[in-house]
Amino acid sequence: MHRGGTVNGPDPTCTHPIPAFPRVCFLRNIVTNPDIQVGEYTYYDDPANPEGFERNVLYHYPFVGDRLIIGRFCAIAAGVTFLMNGANHRLGGISTHPFEIFGSGWEATQDAGEEPSRGDTVVGNDVWLGYRSSVLPGVQVGDGAVVAALAVVAADVPPYAVVAGNPARVVRRRFPEEVVEQLLRIAWWAWPPEKITRNLARIVSADVASLRNAV
Repeated sequence: MHRGGTVNGPDPTCTHPIPAFPRVCFLRNIVTNPDIQVGEYTYYDDPANPEGFERNVLYHYPFVGDRLIIGRFCAIAAGVTFLMNGANHRLGGISTHPFEIFGSGWEATQDAGEEPSRGDTVVGNDVWLGYRSSVLPGVQVGDGAVVAALAVVAADVPPYAVVAGNPARVVRRRFPEEVVEQLLRIAWWAWPPEKITRNLARIVSADVASLRNAV
């Protein structure tokens, strides 16, 4: 069934690609913050407010300068949150309180040391972020990874790993390392829509050899 698309897949510029389920939206089409980058076909599913995703990107202050980068074909469940570097406080002194942000004579502490930043937060391609999971500042989530519901991701996630818990830990690898290396080289998510459509059966199967020979 082609819901607002063509025989080569849904229209990536359509905000709600499944008319019967407006809770699902292609995230790229609703993000307005220039410091949030989202690839095509990545969707957000939220029955309460499908277009309110940016409210879940917390402490993302423009003056910090960090970015949230999400790849293509990701699946993001309701309640997923991203904590950005604006949530960090300095730990090198006696107090962690950010006195300088309040001014009124307290701004002198702003030179007490570098504001802590772990850099951009990057979610790869074909990543599944489960219900109410959280991704902390500067984390890199590899292609093909799965983050379990309610997980708190505080460290980088390898490609095609499944993580769960608080803090999230790798509970299993989806494929052996040599297969992961092949999948990363194939990078099917970067193919044009026509090629993806021709090879959908291969993409959803576990036959990596067949996917490698796709045309």
